[in-house]
Amino acid sequence: MRTRKKLWLQLLSGIVIAFGAFLLARGVRVVVESRVGQSTAEREFREREQQSPARRAGPPKLGEPVAKLSIPRLGTELYVFEGTDGPDLRLGPGHMPGTVMPGDKGNCVIAAHRDTHFRVLKDVHQGDQIVLENSAGRFVYVVDDTSIVRPTNTRPLQPTRSAVLNLITCYPFYYLGHAPKRFIVTAKLEEPLSASVHYHQQLR
Repeated sequence: MRTRKKLWLQLLSGIVIAFGAFLLARGVRVVVESRVGQSTAEREFREREQQSPARRAGPPKLGEPVAKLSIPRLGTELYVFEGTDGPDLRLGPGHMPGTVMPGDKGNCVIAAHRDTHFRVLKDVHQGDQIVLENSAGRFVYVVDDTSIVRPTNTRPLQPTRSAVLNLITCYPFYYLGHAPKRFIVTAKLEEPLSASVHYHQQLR
């Protein structure tokens, strides 16, 4: 009886260790992919911004870096890809196709994972600046509100008349498995397009 109990305990311990090793390996892979993705995006983004306007004409392709996102108070700099599918979001925040580009009138939607690139959103405050830069200019948005909604709530995705930025990630930030809710940061454009500074002047 004791031998059987010991065998079961050994089996259970082995399962726990194996599961822990799996989670650790998965976590390491996610972190490595996100860092490599951001490093590649920075290089590709700078190369794209130095191209002639004619070569940049037309909508961005899926998986292409489209903007640099900064939150100055939090010391955050991220490169945003076009697309919000799984492979895109493993590399960095994704601009949702069908929503406006940074600086345009309307709703610009950017999503990212809570356990990597958008973990920083847990520390965002009302009044914080969120800066988006691309070939069209440098656009400063100011955080107006944060909210927690259900995944079925499509309000953050709806078109708007004014220039608005919605950053979306899963919630709670610390949660094992698929998080049941969404955390939304809503910001309004502070600088009009005519007052923006062309991004190539900002490269350094």
